[in-house]
Amino acid sequence: MLDSLSAVDAVADSEGPIVDVGSGGGAPGIPLAAAFPGREVTLLEAAGRKCDFLRRAAKPFANVRVVHGRAEEQETDVWGAAVAKALAEPPVAAEWCLPLVRPGGAVVLYVAADTDAARVSTVASRVGGGEAEVVPVSDTRVLLVIPKVGPTPAGFPRRPGLARKRPLA
Repeated sequence: MLDSLSAVDAVADSEGPIVDVGSGGGAPGIPLAAAFPGREVTLLEAAGRKCDFLRRAAKPFANVRVVHGRAEEQETDVWGAAVAKALAEPPVAAEWCLPLVRPGGAVVLYVAADTDAARVSTVASRVGGGEAEVVPVSDTRVLLVIPKVGPTPAGFPRRPGLARKRPLA
């Protein structure tokens, strides 16, 4: 729970709806929905069985909706913030999440402290993002906060699976 809520300040700096990409068991999306009751939170999950669980877990929260789908298949430049925890290697997660966020918003990745932020920033620059800011959470965890500085360029998101097979960095 506390790990999920470590992104509250980063998410608060953005406006509009929040998307938890690869929501899995509902973290960090459901704790963030509790922290931001006035903002819509979308739990985006590709696995149908996990979506069934998420629908049950999210029932107490009027501001949460569950979407069964992949990041690459969603509309671009829509959400104010995207969060992802244990989604994929950080450069791949950045490529999947940044197209979802509108300019002025941000992506928050929960990653290991030894993550190469420069590599993530290289990917971010290709998909409308700025330089990743490293926000320490603990000795082993950090948040990478990536601002969305421009619209998603043509050609992104790439078709499903391509980011993992042929990473940008």
